[in-house]
Formats: sequence, C-alpha cells, structure tokens
Amino acid sequence: MPVRTRQAAVFSAVVLVAALLCLSPSVSQAQARTPAPSMSVTVSMERPTAHYYHVVFRASGLKGGSQDFKMPVWTPGYYRIMDYAKSVKDFRAEDGAGRPLLFDKTAKNTWRVRNGKASTAVVSYDVYAFNRFCADSYLGDDGGFITPAGVFMHVAGRLQDPVSVTVVPAPGWKAVSTGLDPVAGNPHTFAAPDFDTLYDCPILVGNQEILTFEAAGKPHAVAAYDLGSFDRAKFTGDIQRIVEAAAALMGELPYRHYTFLVIGPGGGGLEHLNSTAVALNPASLATPRGYQGWLSFIAHEYFHLFNVKSIRPITLGPFDYDRENYTDLLWFSEGVTVYYEYMLLNRAGLMTRDEVLERLGSTVAVYENAPGRRHQPAELSSFDTWTGYFGRNEHAAGTAISYYDIGCGLGLLLDLRIREASAGRASLDDVMRTLYRTYYKEKKRGFTGRELREVCEKAAGAPLDEIFDVYARTTRPWDYTKYLNPAGLAIDLEPRPAAEPWFGAAAQDQNGDPVIATVEPDSPASLAGLCAQDEILAVDGTRVTMRSLTGTINGHKPGEKIRVLYARRGATGETDVVLGQKREAACRITPFKDPSAAQRALLDAWLK
Repeated sequence: MPVRTRQAAVFSAVVLVAALLCLSPSVSQAQARTPAPSMSVTVSMERPTAHYYHVVFRASGLKGGSQDFKMPVWTPGYYRIMDYAKSVKDFRAEDGAGRPLLFDKTAKNTWRVRNGKASTAVVSYDVYAFNRFCADSYLGDDGGFITPAGVFMHVAGRLQDPVSVTVVPAPGWKAVSTGLDPVAGNPHTFAAPDFDTLYDCPILVGNQEILTFEAAGKPHAVAAYDLGSFDRAKFTGDIQRIVEAAAALMGELPYRHYTFLVIGPGGGGLEHLNSTAVALNPASLATPRGYQGWLSFIAHEYFHLFNVKSIRPITLGPFDYDRENYTDLLWFSEGVTVYYEYMLLNRAGLMTRDEVLERLGSTVAVYENAPGRRHQPAELSSFDTWTGYFGRNEHAAGTAISYYDIGCGLGLLLDLRIREASAGRASLDDVMRTLYRTYYKEKKRGFTGRELREVCEKAAGAPLDEIFDVYARTTRPWDYTKYLNPAGLAIDLEPRPAAEPWFGAAAQDQNGDPVIATVEPDSPASLAGLCAQDEILAVDGTRVTMRSLTGTINGHKPGEKIRVLYARRGATGETDVVLGQKREAACRITPFKDPSAAQRALLDAWLK
C-alpha cells in the first residue's frame, strides 16, 4: 500500500472543472501564487492498443554541462522496488532549438544528457504500460491509468521545481481525472508545486464515470472505470459518511478536493496526497458482506490521508526515489490503519459493534495462526517488507507475518490500554490527533519511534513497555485477556481442529493445472517431500485440475493416506501424504454477558 495536502480533484470536462471551482474559489487563488514551472511534461497515447505512453519532458533553467534524467525505482505507498525504467524505450534528447544531444545510460534508472551550454533540454521516450495495478501503469482500448513515478522522469537535484503536465487523451476519450490542480485556460493541463506532488497524484484517462458529492464542507469525486449496476447514490452516500467520520475524528481535512480513482478490475489500492487509486470488481458489491468489505477497503485507503501521508515515520519523506526507504514502523502506519478502517465504519454507522469485534477477531486470528508468528516480530516485518512481503516466496510464506494483521492487533491493545489507564480521558484518537498536530502541522516532519511511544504513553498516563518492548519487538505471546477484560470482552484462543483435512500446500492455477506455490513447514505435504513449483498431476490415480484439487483432498478424512503423482523439473514422482488435522484458534471476541459498570462504560465509549 503507501492524501496529505491540498491538491484538487480534477476532471477534463469543462463543466466539471467549473463546478469544482465554484465549490472552492481558493483553487484559482492558489494557482495565482504558484510560480511558473521550469519543467513541463506532455504525455500522449495515440494508439492505446500498443500500450505505450509517449512522454516529452522539457527542462529549463539548467546549469552545468550535463544533466541526469532519472525515473524512480518505486512509488510512495508501495514498498517494493518496481524498476520502472525497464519499461522505457527510444529515449532521445535535444536542446531547446531541436538540436540532438548526446546521452549515456549511467545507472538502471538514469540517463545522463550532455547539454553543454544549453539551458534547456527536451527528452522524449515511450513507456510500456499493460499492468492494471495501483502501483503500475496501464493503457488499453478501455482507458489508461498513469502511476506518475513509473512514467515521468525528473532532473537530479531538481525535485523541488514546479512542473506542469499536459495530458493528450486518445481519440474519443474525454475525461482526465487526477488530484493535480488544473491550469486555467489549458485543457487537460495540470500543475504541481514539485515532483514529490506529481509522483503522488495518479491520473485516470478515458471515458470513466464521474460522481461528485460534498462531505465535511469540501467537494469530493469518484472517477470510476466501471461500477456495474450498483446504486450510485448509496455508493457515494456511504463514502460521504466515511469521510465525515474521519473529519470528526481528526478535526479537519488537509485538502481542498479529494478524488477516488476506481481504476478497473483487479486487486489492491494505493493512497495518495489527495486521492486514492483502487481496483474494483463490480460483482463484489452484490452481497452485503462483499459491499461492507469494499467499504472497509475504501476506509483504509482514505484514512491513510492521515496515517502515512500526514502522520508518517520520519524516514518516509522526503523520499529517496533511487532505493528502498526503510522503516520499522509500518505496523503502525499500515496495521493501525486497518484498525481504524473498522473504527471509521462503526462511527459512520456502516458496521455494528458485533461486526467490528468479528473483523478484529478474524484479523488477530490470521496473525496468531500464521507460521511466521514464531519467527518475525512486528518491527522486523515492517523493515523487511521491501524484500519479504510483496511477491513472497515459499521461505517468506513460512517465516514472515503481515504487518497489517499484527499492527491491527497492536492498535487494538494500544487503544484499550490507553482508555483504561487514562480512566476514559484519552484514547488512540488523541494519539493520532497529537501526532498530526505536532509533527505534520507544527514541526512539518515525520516522527521517530521514540516520539510515537512518548505520545502514546502521555495519552495513557502510564508506561507501555509491554506493547512497545515486547509485543512489537519480539515473538513472545500476547496477553489478550489483560487488555480486553477492562472493556468487558473475552477472546477464544483455544486451538480447535479444523473440519477439513490438512494437506499443507497451497496451489496456484497455471493454465488450469495446480502448481504448488507454498508448502507450510512441517505440514503433511512438506513431510511427504512435496515442494514449491511441483505440479500435482493426480491423486490416488485420478487426474486433478486446479478446480478439482481441493474437493478431491477434502473428500478424505484426517489420518487417511493419499497417493500424489507430481511433476518436478521434467520428471514425475509419487509420494504418500498422510493428511493431518490442523488446529487453529478462532480468536473470536465477545462481550461479557454481565459486565461491570466500568466495563460497560469503556466498551460503550469505544464502539457504537
């Protein structure tokens, strides 16, 4: 995953831009104060089915005989090296008069242009874009999505320069949606005060549907590739309630306009300065459970407006776009945001108390039952995300944990402990507001781990050694009862046998064939010698497919033996797997039937 400022939601249609300007006159006032950009970018897409964006980047005011043009290797919010430069082709350079300039490739993401005495250099290149994902770019006949860090270059040492971006939509496309501010009188042209802002404002291009609404006194929009047949009024109305719940919690919204970019089918979402990009499969909205899951997803990405974009670890900005930006606090930035997605939905009247407890219990269960629970604590999970979380291999699947899950659990313990220790005078909400006010607004920087702890302990009025020194830094078991009891809550940590037999290997579909992706340590599959990348051909002499594998295994009982035929490195083999019975804790959280007055008061103050 990885919202802080002031940029406006923007649409290409003149009537929509006018509507936004009417809602917020400060847009034009802000533009009047913006210095003229010395950098300008034009991006076009003449043949979308070729999947290439064409970029022309004009850089003025250059000094020195050579300039390094660089493309980021990652995008803020998605803690993984993407190496966007691998998608660049046909790089060219010339001076302001159109004369060719020589250049050298000096690093995987750096082109050194020899501009000599020329104060202006114009570079052009194409970027391949055919991955519909919130941290990558896509271009096809159905529309385009631009992740700026993966399409636009900058001049080394000039990240703070203002920049304008002109989007030339493909023929027949009419809408451009982004968090960048529009430049008056120039269709599809937008301004950013610096490249950090540009890199955090994705762009959706095409004929997307645009819905607008007002929340907490500010205009918002949903720019959607496809919402299916879902009720639009309900869709925007529920998002409005989430926004207003967040504004009530934090006391203000640090932007003028906000845009939700629904980029099409797929998975994942990514928070940005004053927008968020999310994938959506419209069919997932068809059931109450699915729709509530979607609202949780939106609440999570939206609350990153505060937690990550405003309230951030000190190492997450200003960004180094050439390498990893490590922090051991993603359990707080991401995991506590999971906790707050449930809090926001509860306060918005979109999730009942029992539903919140069920979601919290399920999240805790994922962490408690994970094999990596015994190997990796929260801080290490945060730090190692660059190498071990996204695209995890078999090793990581058995030894790593999700900082989302463990961080949500730590958020739960922190909130309840602060409420109990302060006798209800403070909560984790006060921590968030203090971090926002002190470090984002006053100090204008991120916070350190020590500062985070100090703010939490000041709110509690008591030490929080166990949470910060033990639970966040080691793999020692947690005393949930100690923290839940003051709120009149119990948690079921008793491991119980699962109904299905335990095979212990997860397969992925490769053209309909089941190929093992991960094998749990000490599982029946592992003990039988099965490995990742083994293709399962047959079970007990019967050919299996990805569709039939699970049903075939579940047709047996724990303790029974199955004969597995598999293919490995061009050869076939057979092995006997004795199916086991996995025992897992449900971690179901339930209120006491007869709580004390103090327990009832704490629970009522915490959850609606």
